[in-house]
Amino acid sequence: MARHLITSALPYINGIKHLGNMVGSMLPADVYARYMRQRGHDVLYICATDEHGTPAELAAKDAGQSVDAFCAEQHDKQKAIYEGFGLEFDYFGRSSSRENVELTQHFARKLHENGFIEERAIRQVFSVADDRFLPDRYIVGTCPHCGYDKARGDQCENCTRVLDPTDLIDARSAISGSGELEVRETKHLFLLQSKLQHEVEGWLEGNGSKDWPTLASSIAHKWLTEGLQDRAITRDLDWGVPVPADVWPELAAEGKVFYVWFDAPIEYIGSTKEWADVDPENRDWKSWWYEADDVRYTEFMAKDNVPFHSVMFPATQLGTREPWKKVDFLKAFNWLNYYGGKFSTSQRRGIFTDAALELLPADYWRYFLIANAPESDDTSFTWELFSASVNKDLADTLGNFVNRVLSFSRKRFGDEVPAGAEAGAAEQKLGEEIAGLLAEYEGHMEALQFRKAAASLRALWSAGNSYLEEKAPWLEIKTDKDAAALTLRTAMNLIHLYAIVSEPFIPSSAKAMRGAFALENDTAVWVSQEEAKALASVPAGTPFTVPPVLFAKITEDDLAAYRERFGGAEQ
Repeated sequence: MARHLITSALPYINGIKHLGNMVGSMLPADVYARYMRQRGHDVLYICATDEHGTPAELAAKDAGQSVDAFCAEQHDKQKAIYEGFGLEFDYFGRSSSRENVELTQHFARKLHENGFIEERAIRQVFSVADDRFLPDRYIVGTCPHCGYDKARGDQCENCTRVLDPTDLIDARSAISGSGELEVRETKHLFLLQSKLQHEVEGWLEGNGSKDWPTLASSIAHKWLTEGLQDRAITRDLDWGVPVPADVWPELAAEGKVFYVWFDAPIEYIGSTKEWADVDPENRDWKSWWYEADDVRYTEFMAKDNVPFHSVMFPATQLGTREPWKKVDFLKAFNWLNYYGGKFSTSQRRGIFTDAALELLPADYWRYFLIANAPESDDTSFTWELFSASVNKDLADTLGNFVNRVLSFSRKRFGDEVPAGAEAGAAEQKLGEEIAGLLAEYEGHMEALQFRKAAASLRALWSAGNSYLEEKAPWLEIKTDKDAAALTLRTAMNLIHLYAIVSEPFIPSSAKAMRGAFALENDTAVWVSQEEAKALASVPAGTPFTVPPVLFAKITEDDLAAYRERFGGAEQ
């Protein structure tokens, strides 16, 4: 089996993330990682908190904490929430780790040795009111390309164009709001991306990027068409990876640190090294990243992160002249909006992950978000859509099927799977249908088409309901007890199959469904086409229990309370 390296965009440290962050990177990565593990692949799923940059400094200041104490606390809070959502990272690291500091400095030294970093005197924006140089993202103004009036000095999040602060119209400090800005001279290190343009183009053409989602490949090629620009990779901050004094003593003495977008992607490697350092006798981080030709590397991220991961980080890797593993498939997502307006961490608009887990179990959110993932275009969260999806798909189609099959069988046949008649034409037809739907589901999961995969999963659940309605064991039992027993035994095998194939989407519920049957050495290992067709993995005589209701319906009263708390109107 292949080795699969999976990473999702690093969540930033300055606060709890909203559902849009979750569905744009970490959740689909977890669904894919779970699926690939079930298929028997060797999977390493890596993520971390992104802890450097001005926002971390400012958030710590607002909290009255040192930056390192603030980041440590926020890392633990975020990690606990992700565990609550059932995200199974193999390791969830920190970009401020010793490993990442060492690797970032190593990358910088290698790039310098190879002539891809140079020191330049530049004129940088200085805020008189704040008495400090302003990092690009803390200068805001109007984007000259699309007119968005809250564009940052490094990138417009509306049109995704990469900017310089001097590009902005009506620029002002994001800290104080003051427009009293001066341009003063200071020295910084520049990554000479222009010298790597043709290499990046060659790599992108040769690595299968034509198979990436259109969203990812179009953003990457747009960047290259416009031409790669040399970019400053250091900043005037107190918190970050220090510029190494052995190469740049003057800049180190001035306290320069690397730009967060230089060190953050390196943290994928750094976090893997953190993982290995926990158990160095049995874990080899280099086998995943260095001369790792047998590894398939898949990245998950929202569209605003694509330029840095599809072009800038590969340029950084290429410039080291070392055989670092580069991305094979980049799965990009559009925005999940909230009633037509953007989720916003800074403005606390929309539903945040901590509040979501307080309201309802993680599986409700996991299923809805993946089934409505913003793959081909932006999608919008509404409470009405959410409740309809939960009530119809989870409560009615799946949960009700499980409950009524197991409850009816226990009532009529006791606490063991009944034997009954041999499978007949209806069961053969059902097996063929299930095998076909399972093949569709697998195909969509392999292609990382999550909405289509969710539709196939729903179709699998619906097939069981159609079979049950057609056979009607509550009527069969009046005239042919063995026929009713066969129907229920078949339906129980469907429940067990559903538990396995639903595990990537709704792991907690899947575990409860699988746990209903007292099977020896039962695992969530994937179901083969032949097993699906036979529907015989749970034999007659297997003891079973009826689990508690898997999915409680969302009522109108619930909806009213949610709308009142979070808002439920067009933004």
